[in-house]
Amino acid sequence: MIGPSSDPAELIAHLETLRSEENVAGMARFGIVTGRALGISNPDIRAVARLAKRDHIRAMQLWQSDIREARLLALCTAEPKRLTAEEARSWANDFNSWEIVDCAADLFVEARLDELIPEFAADAREFVRRAAFAMIAGAAVHRKNESDMAILAWLPLIETHSGDSRNFVRKAVNWALRSIGKRNRGCHGPALRLAKLLAESPDKTSRWIGRDAVRELSGEKLMARLK
Repeated sequence: MIGPSSDPAELIAHLETLRSEENVAGMARFGIVTGRALGISNPDIRAVARLAKRDHIRAMQLWQSDIREARLLALCTAEPKRLTAEEARSWANDFNSWEIVDCAADLFVEARLDELIPEFAADAREFVRRAAFAMIAGAAVHRKNESDMAILAWLPLIETHSGDSRNFVRKAVNWALRSIGKRNRGCHGPALRLAKLLAESPDKTSRWIGRDAVRELSGEKLMARLK
């Protein structure tokens, strides 16, 4: 039985017992890198994480396996208060899937590694840049006590990179803009103004990001919630 005392090898061996080749094929259709995947669902990985508990050193070792599920387990069991910017940078060097990026972004936000956001945004690698905007989206949603000014401070970065046409970047930039706009009334206005500005851009990608965000931020349900 796995538990807090389980070492990386034992956890990986347990993950191997949950392998599903059918799920691997399904994941590939959603753009998930499956070269080292076992086909285990995220809820099942989280169930393993609950049994294993947090262990930062072990999480570092699990990451080194290069197995999709072991890396997701590493992200679920790392200790946010112990995670350093250097460790996060090292993991970012291995990013090769939007799914891993988005899970890592949640951890980085919880670890309050905000200094990585402009750094990752400036990085030309598609998945590292995506991480920056996934972090912005996560901060806008999960940091309920953060000042609106701190969240709105990321809008210029969104505008700067709104022309990046790569699929996993443009979707994350759009996600970040929408998340800021949906946060509360104070953030809605500035985000909607930027969305409208981008919607009129001569750049095709910026225009798509803006129009999609305007559509969601102008929706009746959202407007009713923000009143």
